[in-house]
Parts: sequence; C-alpha cells; structure tokens
Amino acid sequence: MPETGSWQVRWQSAQRSARAAGDAALRRWRAAPRRTRQTWRLTAVSAATGLAVAGGAVAVSGPWDAGQRTAERAAAAGSGSGGERHGASTDPVRSAPPVLSALGGSAPGGPGRAGAPLPTGAGLAEVLAPLLKDPALGPLRTASVRDVAAGREVFGVRADEPATPASTVKLAVAVAALSALGPDHRIATTVVDGTGKSGKSGKAGQAGEARDGGDTGDTGKHSIILVGGGDPTLTARAPKPGPAADRPANLRTLAEDTARALKQRGTTTVTLGYDASAYSGPDQHPIGPNENIAPVSALMADEARLDDSEYGTAPRDAAPAVAAARAFAGQLRERGITVDGDPAAAHAPRQAGEIATVRSLPLAALVERMLTHSDNDIAEGLARQTAIAAGKPASFAGAGTAVRDALAARHLPLTGAVFADGSGLDRDDRVSAGLLSRLLLDASSDRHPELRSVVTGLPVAGFTGTLSGRYPDKSSGAGTVRAKTGTLTGVNTLAGTVVDADGRQLVFAFMTSGTTDPQGAQKALDTLASAVAECGCR
Repeated sequence: MPETGSWQVRWQSAQRSARAAGDAALRRWRAAPRRTRQTWRLTAVSAATGLAVAGGAVAVSGPWDAGQRTAERAAAAGSGSGGERHGASTDPVRSAPPVLSALGGSAPGGPGRAGAPLPTGAGLAEVLAPLLKDPALGPLRTASVRDVAAGREVFGVRADEPATPASTVKLAVAVAALSALGPDHRIATTVVDGTGKSGKSGKAGQAGEARDGGDTGDTGKHSIILVGGGDPTLTARAPKPGPAADRPANLRTLAEDTARALKQRGTTTVTLGYDASAYSGPDQHPIGPNENIAPVSALMADEARLDDSEYGTAPRDAAPAVAAARAFAGQLRERGITVDGDPAAAHAPRQAGEIATVRSLPLAALVERMLTHSDNDIAEGLARQTAIAAGKPASFAGAGTAVRDALAARHLPLTGAVFADGSGLDRDDRVSAGLLSRLLLDASSDRHPELRSVVTGLPVAGFTGTLSGRYPDKSSGAGTVRAKTGTLTGVNTLAGTVVDADGRQLVFAFMTSGTTDPQGAQKALDTLASAVAECGCR
C-alpha cells in the first residue's frame, strides 16, 4: 500500500495540474467569439444535465401555481439544496450555490463572479427586445434584469409598472418573513394544561372555532388544549425515512411526548380542546373553496388534504383545526390516553403550563419548500407569521400590511404594490418587475445571507418543482435557470436568477398580463430566461 505522504504529493500535483488546465480553459472561453461560447456552453449544459438527471432522486411535483388546473406534474430531481434537504436543526442556515453554474462562472459569492464582463443594456436589449414581441405574450409586458455584483438594473421595460404577479408574489412573502423572523425561526405547536380557569386571553378565533377553555366542569377529568402556532407543514403522517432533523413537526411525536408527560403525572383520561386563535379574520381565501388552498388556520395537519398527496391540488377539509385535533386525539388513544368526547374549540389559559411542544423546520426550510413547489398554504402561513412578528392582526389584511412594512424597511421599490394575499391567488395583488428583481438581487447578495433560502428554494429549470416540466430535454436553459413561476388565467410571470455565458450572475423578472395562450406564454417566458443565461451581452 502506498505511503500517505506519497499519495498526498501525487494528489497535490494533480490539483495543480487541474487548476492550470481550468485557468487555460477559462482564458480560451473568454477570448472566443460569442457564438462559439454559446456552442461550448450548450454542450457543457447538456452533459451536466444528463449527469444531474442520472444522479437525482425522482419525486412528484404538482401544479401549485396560483389556481391553474393544467398539469405541471413531472419528475423532479432532488439537488440537495432545492428545498427538500436541510442540515441539522441546530446549525445556522448556510448559503448554497446554483445547481449548475455556467462554464467559466462561479457560485454566488465566489471570487470570480464580479470579475466577468458586465453586460450592457444595449447588448441585452438586442437579444431580449425581439423576444418580448412574441405574440403569445399579452398586451402588458414588463421586464427587469439586474447584475448582482454591480447591484443595478442593466435592462428594463416598464419595470416600475405594477402588474398582477400570480405566484411570484411569494418572493415578496419570503423576503418579508425572513426579514421579520430570521432564517432559523421555528413555529411551535403546543399542548398545554387547560384544567384551570382560563379567563379570556388571545385573539378572537376563527368563526365557530373559539370559546373560553379551561375547567370542563367535571373535576374527575383533566383538560388539555392543543394550541396551533401556525405551522403550515405540521403533519400527522408516519415519518419518512431519513434524518430526523429534516422532518417536519409531527402530531405523532407531540402525542407521544404528551402521553408520556401525562402518565408521569398519573393522568390517563383527559378532555381535549384545540386553540386556533393565533390567526384572525376570515379563514376562507377570496377565491372561495378551492383545491389549491385550504382554509387558512393556525392549526392544521398535512394542509388539510383529504388524500395522500404532498404537493399540488387536492380536496381539502373545510375545518382544518377540527380535523387536526381529531387526528391528535386518535394518536393519544393509541398511546394509552383516554380522550373523553370529541375535541372542542377553546382558548388556552393565559398562564397555562406547557405539557409538550413540537417545532417546525427552520423558516429558511419552509421558504425553500414554499418556492420550490409554489405552496399556497405555506405562503399564507408565512404571511401571517410576518404579521404576528409585527404585532398586527394575523388576517389577510394584517398580513398584507406586515409584508409591505417589512419590505419598506428594506427600502425596496413599492410604488403601486398591493399584497392582498400571500399566495398570489388573489388578482388584486400588484407588484412590479423591478420589485421582483430587487427582491432577488438582495437574496443573491453576499450582504444578505439571511435571505439565501429565497435563491436556494427557486425551482431549477428541467429539474425541480414547478419548472421540472417546463424545459424540454436538452433545452438551453435546463439546469441553468432557477426561477419562480406565476400562472393565473391570462397572467404569466417568471422571476429568477442565472449565470450568463461570461460567468456573470444576473437576476431577472418578466411579467405579462392578458395572455390567451398559457402554454405559449410560458414557453415565451422560458425562452427569455434562457436568452439571459446564454447571453454574453456587451
């Protein structure tokens, strides 16, 4: 067996050779004509795409975008940083590079990112202006492209004009929530002792779901209350294989901890209340009952889905808090605790003693999942968490005000912006392409690591989430475009990040309204994003 020192010498020699070869390739790349670079880049992307597809874990992705029922279900290859896998729960949130950087480029924050040539407005206009004339796009067409290293817009078309964003409004919700709460924040679901008199505490609950809790009137029965904190990823299903730190909070774990604590007190019979009063206002989205979103509740399990799906449209329970409480009662019974009667709505006593608690994955992980799968339920939950952090009512109106205030504190361009909801299902939402590109600029900047999950959660073209089925095999943008999609009838938007042919990181936002050909509009937007990725526009 070779000695360790000899192996290290050979390894160091190989590293030096590889670095020299890489530097030579980069010099040839930058010296080559643009068309030659594009040909090389397409070849490299095609090869990298094939490797990534071969090595990725296949999952099912659903059509989460803003009420559109047409299927976007396609295989999504897990990248390790695209919204599904996360580090140990006690670690700070770390930044992550793009899945595939352009040839000669560097990851966000890398030393070569600012050294590549800066694209010019004229160069980008030469490429993008003709594509913006595609007849598949609607009469309102706005665009904004910013250079990350320079921190400024290099191309814009009506970039300050507010338009309906559809699901790209989730970018605003993500930045607002991360700004207000931080990437490591976790949302608690708690069981408290409800035996004592509660008095009146907390906010008014959802209609028909709140009353004073506390003593049941039967001194032989102990009262406990399940208190929802608004975790939109709480589950009642059996845990999946994998590290426990990567799993969402589970009612089974909460029931096990609760049963253990009760038995230690000598209690095996309880009455169960549930408190969903952390959220206020109407729980029904203005679009009405819809398979794209459950009634918005501070207490729900598995997004109130009535099937075994995890993403996409699904029939929903009309009373999420009741369903979650019943599921919890069933879990307690399986663990030897008798639950007398049906769960009843209650307010937890102001000074109620805590029996057991489970906490969500870090907020950064929730943001990633929301963006990758365009999850409407998580979006509405994070908007309300932003409102709670700001001391505002956790309602549609209060959340909209809190999101706007959080973005205003970051000095973002908010002229004409309206945040009627957190999911983008409401057509009254208004944002500009300039705002979307600024959100992505901040999230891509090394100065704002707390926002990095906004970038790592973006779907990867041809690979993950809502972009998994949008880019055909060997498409020039596959693997290089990371973007949030937005789709309503007549509305198509796309906002994300790329590394261009010169290795420069750019962020972009394209918005269009009044479209009559949704598939054509999506293809036109994808072509625009691919053009930015292919361009060395000077």
